[in-house]
Amino acid sequence: MHAALRLYNSLTREKELYQPLVAGKTGMYVCGMTVYDFCHIGHARVMVVFDTLARHLRASGYDLRYVRNITDIDDKIIARAAENGESIEQLTARFIAAMHEDEAALGCQRPDLEPKATENIAAMQALIATLIEKGYAYAAENGDVYYRVRQFADYGKLANRSLEDLRAGERIAINEAKEDPLDFVLWKAAKAGEPSWDSPWGAGRPGWHIECSAMSNQSLGEHFDIHGGGMDLKFPHHECEIAQSEGACGHRHVNYWVHNGFVQIDNEKMSKSLGNFFTVRDVLKQYKGEVIRFFMLQTHYRAPLNYSDAGLNEAKKALTRLYSALDGKTCEAEIDAQSLNAFCAAMNDDLNTAKALSVLFELARRINSGENALAATLKHLGARLGILQEDAAAFLKGEASSCALDAAAIEALIAERAAAKAAKNYARADEIRQHLAEQGVILKDSPTGCEWSYQ
Repeated sequence: MHAALRLYNSLTREKELYQPLVAGKTGMYVCGMTVYDFCHIGHARVMVVFDTLARHLRASGYDLRYVRNITDIDDKIIARAAENGESIEQLTARFIAAMHEDEAALGCQRPDLEPKATENIAAMQALIATLIEKGYAYAAENGDVYYRVRQFADYGKLANRSLEDLRAGERIAINEAKEDPLDFVLWKAAKAGEPSWDSPWGAGRPGWHIECSAMSNQSLGEHFDIHGGGMDLKFPHHECEIAQSEGACGHRHVNYWVHNGFVQIDNEKMSKSLGNFFTVRDVLKQYKGEVIRFFMLQTHYRAPLNYSDAGLNEAKKALTRLYSALDGKTCEAEIDAQSLNAFCAAMNDDLNTAKALSVLFELARRINSGENALAATLKHLGARLGILQEDAAAFLKGEASSCALDAAAIEALIAERAAAKAAKNYARADEIRQHLAEQGVILKDSPTGCEWSYQ
């Protein structure tokens, strides 16, 4: 029995009941990375959001096929390889490996399939040929092949903009080879020194938009359930995908378009030009991957995510509270039905992870009040979000480097505090607790003694 999941569909701009094409199964395609550099925090959010959706779909009983492509041929890739004096294959292999490392650090499970653009050239050429045959595309005299935008009546439906609005709002460079300035490239004629493939229209390489249409078609068929990606891809990339795919097959090709919000840095959009650009690796030097993931889960996936050190520090403290509740507890009891239902209700409401986390904090509160059997439920629900799977004691000891006190010094102060309390010198006991807190050490009193952890 599948839960009543509702997802916000960017195409209809409404929250809709999720109904897959085939009962019990789901096909999901997510636009992946262009692999010429290390992943940044924006990429991390895409990874975490759609990993969380994948986890929830599977936990709800769906047989999921999760596909996320890799763009391994692109202007930026060609330029970066030339700049580095290495082959494109060397460059892309290095950054694919780095992407997988970052993904694992964030607690993300690998997609079921990761098709590469360079391995699907034949499928792209076949799709372009179909579009030409149906009158949606044309080969220009310069060797490029373009999509005839005005031929597709629904162009602009995802962005909710008319052709006239698009024409007025876009700065389009004049290209005499095009029939219309809005037409976009499907096949780029070969340039000297750049990689190319033979085609019916001459040597060249694919345009970016056609890559995803072909790879999603190859992986999931002409009609599938969910297509995801960052909000920045909504237009023109996903708009062009719709035009290409539906122009070729003659019917709807995606039922639910799901987009995650932008990442902002101190309330400004992240960009290299503003100098507020962070790679996942930059952030992992300061924070555990699980802390970054938790930080992202605190904000609804469609809302802008405001990245800041203060936000990450608060996330670390909050995650520590959850692990503290699990510390020393066995996790073998039955799952609490009421908590599970509350959690699922939140997740089924358009993946409301913030509300789902509130269920976890309520469980932690009850565990701390003596309901130790609920630890199993807390750990189980944490797994559904990709958190709380580390050994609690190991997590809580954390990195001691930020603390000036070593374990022996901390234990000595705790012993002194216990002696002060026994002597009813509560002022001194409070003084020690405060001192330790200033050093980033949290104390937790229990019937069996005092436990501590790094903040």
